[in-house]
Formats: sequence, C-alpha cells, structure tokens
Amino acid sequence: MNEPKYTIAVIKGDGIGVDVTDAALAVVAAARDRVGGFQLELNELLAGAAYFQETGQDVAPNTEAAAGEADAIFLGAIGLPSIRHADGTEISPHLRLRDMFQLYAGVRPIKAYPNAPQRLADPRGANIDLIILRESTEGLFYSAAVHNRCPVESDDEVQDILRITRPTTEKLHDFAFKLASKRKERGGRGNVTCVDKANVFRSMAFFRKIFDERSVAFPNITKDYNYVDATALDLIRRPWEFDVMVMENMFGDIISDLAGGLVGGMGMASCAEIGTEHGLFQPAHGSAPDILGQDKANPLAAILSGALMLDYLAEKFDQSQLAKAAQLIDKAVDAGFAANRIRPMEFGGDMGTLAVTREVIELVKSIVV
Repeated sequence: MNEPKYTIAVIKGDGIGVDVTDAALAVVAAARDRVGGFQLELNELLAGAAYFQETGQDVAPNTEAAAGEADAIFLGAIGLPSIRHADGTEISPHLRLRDMFQLYAGVRPIKAYPNAPQRLADPRGANIDLIILRESTEGLFYSAAVHNRCPVESDDEVQDILRITRPTTEKLHDFAFKLASKRKERGGRGNVTCVDKANVFRSMAFFRKIFDERSVAFPNITKDYNYVDATALDLIRRPWEFDVMVMENMFGDIISDLAGGLVGGMGMASCAEIGTEHGLFQPAHGSAPDILGQDKANPLAAILSGALMLDYLAEKFDQSQLAKAAQLIDKAVDAGFAANRIRPMEFGGDMGTLAVTREVIELVKSIVV
C-alpha cells in the first residue's frame, strides 16, 4: 500500500538556521523511519538576509507561492544584524508569511527538563510545563516595517498601530481553550490565563472581553487573568502554576523569551505558527551569526519544532503515524536529558550541534515507546 506523502517547504534562512534545520530534519527522518506509515517530500526555498544581500530581495521568486502550496513550512532562522533595510529594520520576510497565511496562533512551549539548567532556586521550577500562546498577525506587530502600515512617519514623529480584531481574537481564544482541553486530557492543569493590559488600553479590554465570551463554550477549563507586567513578575515567582497563557503579539514576543530563559535558554524555544489552513514551524531563537559554523548551536529548539510540525500534520490529516513520530521525538529528548545523554554547549556541556543531533537520533532509534 502506498504511504501518504506530505510536502514540507524548507527555508533554512540565515546563520545557524542552516545547521539547526539540518538537525531537525535528520531527527524527523529518523522518527519517520522508526514508525513508518508516511513520507515527507522536502522543497527547499531561499529567503533571508543573506539572500537579500545577494539579490536585493528578501525571498526568491515563487517562494511564497510554494510555501502556500506545502502541507507545512519549516523555517530555520531569518535575519542578520549587519544586514538591514535603509530604515534600519532587519530583513524579516517570515513576518510577511505569518500575515499572508494568517498564522494567528503562535504556540511557544516552555518546559523544564531534568539535568537542564534550572534558573530558579525554588525546586518547584523543575515542574515548569506551560504554553505561551502569542497572537502572531495583529497586535503591535500589525505595524511591523515589513508590512508598510505606519500611519504617521516623519522626521518629527512616528506612530505604530496596535490592532485587535474580533475574528482573529475569537479564533485565538478558541485555540487557547482547545489546547488547554487537550493538555488536561493528558494530565495537565486545564487552565487558560488571559495576559493583557486591560486596565489601561481599550484594545486590551476588548481582548479580555472576547476571552470571557469564548470561555463559555469550555466549562471544563478554568480561566484567570494577569496584567502583562504582573505576568513578568509571576513567571519568576510561580511559573509552575501556569498552563496556557494567551496574549497579544508584542506581549508574547517579550514574555516567551523571559519564560524560555527559565528553562535553559532560547536553544530550547520551539515554536509553531498555526492558522486555519497553514502551519509554520521554527525555533524561536535568532540566527546567532557569532557562532555560525562553529558546531556550537543547540539544535533542540529546531528538533522540538520538528515534533510540533509532525503533531500538526497528524491532526490536519488524521494520521496516527505522524502523531507517533512526534511523540517519539519528545520522549527521546526527555529521556536524553534524564539520562544526561544530551549536554548542549549552550548549557556548559560538551556536545555541539552535530553531537546532540546524533544522540537524539540514537534515542529515537532505540527508545522503548
């Protein structure tokens, strides 16, 4: 019987994006070989700051159309600090992809692993397991330079718009409650926290109002609220008490980095950008040109993003083997840390990009599931 085949648009991008993408795809391939039942066809596309420097364009011809035709998009990293537009902003076509494909749900898992750095002295920090859900198409990023939506721009004043719309926010909050429901089924807390600044901004009060409206359809999930500044404090004081945290785009950009620091660093920061029809998966870290080509990058954020991609495809196409492959990667990373077999240089360990990748692949091949 012919196995179903899924097309992945691959944009390796800039800096360490190439290395971590290769690592993630190698682990995904190992998981596929282990469980069987599906095939992946990779379509490599060009985009990023290096491509812009060569051509004056931030994406190659037909890249956006090809990405839209794929079953999923995998992105390594985009942007180099030394290569910028004339206005001083970095090259960021990935923001345009989010907007183009309406990838409204930015899923940022934050999980503590055994033998990985615990930044908090409180031993309860070992129990951190939460999701930051960042709206990824509106908010303050609606005015990102790549979209050319600045309403006022002169040498005396620049204004940016923070945009919150009902259709997108309804989808976002529904996504949050459904995600909490899935996590509750797997033993999670079953709680959604609305992170906003509703005491100051009408847009945030509107965001919270829609949160309350949509919560009615999910009586099995508890809800609460936290102002974004209090959230920054509480992620230091009591991060183990959070489950799913839903927030505006810029708030999510900042808070997800703070939370990532609690569990080791951005080398563990996996990310899924989900829309109604499309999904993009990427490590949330940058291109880190300072360690380019030195075999120092931690590939785990990309590898875990690969697992998120498989899980997305499993749900999209109702294909259980894809879900098994995703679970296998997650369990391999868990087991690797627990047995101290994964020791990234990012954490002061002795394993570079290639060594970590090889170890995860060995675990994928051998772990009992």
